[in-house]
Amino acid sequence: MPEESNIPQKQWAKIKGENSWTMFKVVAELVNGFETMNKLGPCVSIFGSARTKPGDKYYELAVEMAASLVKEGFGIITGGGPGIMEAGNKGAYDAGGLSVGLNIDLPFEQSHNPWIDPDKNMNYDYFFVRKVMFVKYAQAFVVMPGGFGTLDELFEVLTLIQTSKISPVPVVLVGSDFWGGLNEWIVNTMLERYGNISAKDMDLIPIVDTCEEVCKIINAFYEKEENTIRPNYEL
Repeated sequence: MPEESNIPQKQWAKIKGENSWTMFKVVAELVNGFETMNKLGPCVSIFGSARTKPGDKYYELAVEMAASLVKEGFGIITGGGPGIMEAGNKGAYDAGGLSVGLNIDLPFEQSHNPWIDPDKNMNYDYFFVRKVMFVKYAQAFVVMPGGFGTLDELFEVLTLIQTSKISPVPVVLVGSDFWGGLNEWIVNTMLERYGNISAKDMDLIPIVDTCEEVCKIINAFYEKEENTIRPNYEL
């Protein structure tokens, strides 16, 4: 970014004005999100690729998993788009549960799927505001195979739990064939070679392959007396 003295004053004033209006847009997105999400019951966030097609084993597993979680008393929150997100919303919708979509405005790829409850289809301009809604209101995170966005969401949640910025909640990786290599690298390189994490941090990321295992982990967590269902942090 050029220094202020190198930019014509009118142009710099325009930039400052745009930044001020951005603040109001961010606050409006936060307020609208809080007003909607505060009314919901316990939910699980499902992360995963927007590129996964119907018929793919992980798409169908996400449909089954969302339906199973609804039967356990949870609503489903997704990023609102296609792929794994669509599968999660479809499973929740078909099972008669809450189906929430936190859609992001992108120049390509993303548009909301048809399985979101109409009054729970929210649109965001800012990724970080969208993440606030994911993290504050999810009682667990189920992470399916995905790309950079999925990894970004996964590691942000893990960082917040590791640093005690949010309450501990279950984070479950689904798909040993997808996550196995990453898990091996984390153990061999981050943990054992460089010591950049603690051994107990590995307990944060169990890897499973079935919806039964996902439900078992989440239910076992909340059967413990100290783990109550509530928003993960207060602002």
